[in-house]
Amino acid sequence: MSEIKIQPLGSRVLIRPLEQEARTASGLLLPETAKEKPQMGLVVAVGDDEEIKVKVNDKVIFAKYSGTEFKMDGQEYLLMDANDILGKVIEEAA
Repeated sequence: MSEIKIQPLGSRVLIRPLEQEARTASGLLLPETAKEKPQMGLVVAVGDDEEIKVKVNDKVIFAKYSGTEFKMDGQEYLLMDANDILGKVIEEAA
C-alpha cells in the first residue's frame, strides 16, 4: 500500500495541531470537552509560493478558527493560508 502525501498549493500550509495539556497548572485533569481548540502546531508541508515565511518542522501559532480541518490515517491536520499563521515559536536552549 502506498503512502499518501499532501502537497499544499499556492500560499497554503499543512499543519499538524499540537494537543493542549490534559492537566491545568494546579494539576486538575481536563475533560476533552473543556479543552480549548489548539492554536499551536507543527508545519508538515508548505505550498509553492515563494513568500511563505515558514518551513517544514517549524512550530507555529495560528489564528484560533483558521484553516480546514481534516483527518487522514488517524491523524488530524489543518490546511490553511500562510497569512493565518501569526508567528513561529523559537525555543532557546537554557
